[in-house]
Amino acid sequence: MRVHFLGIAGTAMGSVAVMAQQAGFQVSGSDQAVYPPMSEVLARHGIPYQKGYSADNLPRGEALIVVGNAISRGNPELEAALNRHLRLSSLSEFLRENFIRGCTSLVITGTHGKTTTTSMTAHIFEVAGKEPGFMIAGAPGNFSVGARKGGGKFFITEGDEYDTVFYDKRSKFLHYLPDMVVINNLEFDHADIFSSLDEIKKSFRLLVNLIPSQGIVLVNGDDSNALEVSEQTFCPRLTFGTSANCDFRLSDFINRVDGCQFVIHPPNTAPFSIKLPVAGQHNARNALAAAVLALQNGIAPQDIQQALAIFIPVRRRLEKKGTVGDILIYDDFAHHPTAIALTLQTLRDLYPHRRLVAVFEPRSNTMVRNFFQNKLVESLAVADVIYCSDLHRKEKIPEAEQLNLERLAFDLNRIGKK
Repeated sequence: MRVHFLGIAGTAMGSVAVMAQQAGFQVSGSDQAVYPPMSEVLARHGIPYQKGYSADNLPRGEALIVVGNAISRGNPELEAALNRHLRLSSLSEFLRENFIRGCTSLVITGTHGKTTTTSMTAHIFEVAGKEPGFMIAGAPGNFSVGARKGGGKFFITEGDEYDTVFYDKRSKFLHYLPDMVVINNLEFDHADIFSSLDEIKKSFRLLVNLIPSQGIVLVNGDDSNALEVSEQTFCPRLTFGTSANCDFRLSDFINRVDGCQFVIHPPNTAPFSIKLPVAGQHNARNALAAAVLALQNGIAPQDIQQALAIFIPVRRRLEKKGTVGDILIYDDFAHHPTAIALTLQTLRDLYPHRRLVAVFEPRSNTMVRNFFQNKLVESLAVADVIYCSDLHRKEKIPEAEQLNLERLAFDLNRIGKK
């Protein structure tokens, strides 16, 4: 089958395009902007694509058009596909019908940490010999590509709550036939499609309601919103976290420049220690979620220990880029005040006596708006010096809704930050 990916340079779209090619599909695509790491991934696997959108990019004969969720009506390529009555599919539908159906579906969700937790889970299952299929919306360190069909019975999916495609505004994760779901945390995000936290909670409740009675939902027991949306289930609910009442508990956390270590306490069995070559308590919690999912699928603690000890982080997740003189350079994808604060606080803990400079790019559809105007001050204040670029595509945001950068600078200066 010929499959054309409209928006192929997205992290998930590009990864699935590679997986489709490896599964025997004839793949092509197009995108407006193509940049690393996905430009490198597409080139490495010989995926043909066109830069820019045009009716001429579409295959001449019959084809399935996989439409990215950033594509909207008026796009010339989409309009040509509709006029030609070509078959359309969202990425989520294509993934479900061609790769997930027939497998045990493990779905990793949450406002923060989805990509890292999915990568950790896939790596643990791989080390344990399960040959999992997976879809990771990023560039994982332990795999050459972010999506793979796999040879075993498990398919592990990063479950995004963002909408699916222009004709289907439900959350993507509702398409993934979930047998087991991780809810890592839950906060307000995606201000361009959700008007409130309650709307996001509704999507998560719908997801929980899809889990079969023989499935499991694994929930961050320290997060009140995650607990709330999973109160009513038709399947068992297990909790993980640092609280004493969690079914799976994390303790004895120690942070180091070369990673961190902690202890996992499963119910009714002996605790075991983890050494993780990635710093930050948020990453320890991500690893805990991955470990619990592995334990629930019969993977032994020693396999979990072995896998996490050699885990390589996803690109742009607290990624050390190098040095300039004695200045250490890190790159991180954090695009929510909570994630920004966790990232900066981790670096502050690792280098308590060094000056911390944050270079912030307001780029996501939420961060370019003023919804987090005050909270962002608290997050960036963890740093000593803050540089901020202009808003991404601010001409598309009404001025009254834009993040006010002058006010942000004023508020940071007022509390002694530069």
